[in-house]
Amino acid sequence: MPKNPALALAPLLLLAMAACGGEDPLAEDAPAGESDCDSSTIVIGSANFPESELLAEMYAQVLEAEDVEVERQFNIGARELYLNALEDGSIDLLPEYNGALLAAFVAPETVPEDVTSPEEVYEALLEAMPEGIIALEQSDAEDKDTLSVTRETAEEYDLATIDDLAPIADELSVAAGPEFAERYQGLIGLEEVYGVTFEEFKPLDPGGPLTLGALLDGDVEVANIFSTNSAIETEDLVVLEDTEELYLAQNIVPIIRECKVDDTIEAALDTVSAALTTDNLTEALAQVTVDRESSAKVATEFLTENDLG
Repeated sequence: MPKNPALALAPLLLLAMAACGGEDPLAEDAPAGESDCDSSTIVIGSANFPESELLAEMYAQVLEAEDVEVERQFNIGARELYLNALEDGSIDLLPEYNGALLAAFVAPETVPEDVTSPEEVYEALLEAMPEGIIALEQSDAEDKDTLSVTRETAEEYDLATIDDLAPIADELSVAAGPEFAERYQGLIGLEEVYGVTFEEFKPLDPGGPLTLGALLDGDVEVANIFSTNSAIETEDLVVLEDTEELYLAQNIVPIIRECKVDDTIEAALDTVSAALTTDNLTEALAQVTVDRESSAKVATEFLTENDLG
């Protein structure tokens, strides 16, 4: 099966993390050994942004309610890192996004042009999954990458679509997570698909408060903001239309090592996927990012409200 070529960068990235004094979640002395297939413990990971941690916490709590032993290893980092952790068995389960994951497993330019809907993307993803890792039922909830601008910037440059950036991008700066520079659904695809090359790229956080703050403060004119971010509405941001569908459907889907799945685990995770909608996920995420409540508390409230706790 196709593998993500960016995974080869993971060892270098991990060395850099260690050099900065950060804890390496994949180090040999980390509790990854407990995630062996012979163990009953499910090690749940997440990416390094609030929504991923919130979803991972929902998975953890719904499994604990079924008396499944769970270990949390959240905020591992970007996709290139946590997919490596999943493949080497350091973690067993994490929340993902169908379109972004598909693009990670196959060359983005090889995705058929007619594969755009959630169902089409999911079917293509099932074919592309590496041996030993499976995708469970996906959710109706979707969180897409966007290129967003302030209302003032949109009016100044007459911006409505990503295409509109092409003639002026060399005068503008864009903020996103560091990995945005090397991803096809980032600077590479923007140049190839839209002919958009920005004057400056500012690597901040993936769709997080630093990126949003840079946009609102005027430090950048364009930002990669996730579509479930409540700031899009509260700050009256303009999401530029992705006319060429660079960003595929991005429905939330749990991915898990096949050897760790049983009927109880699959059924529990399926209930979370069924309960999630784009609206209730956006609301729950705002409780974390705006109201500053903990992911654990918000996850508990979500599961209780949906009779899953």
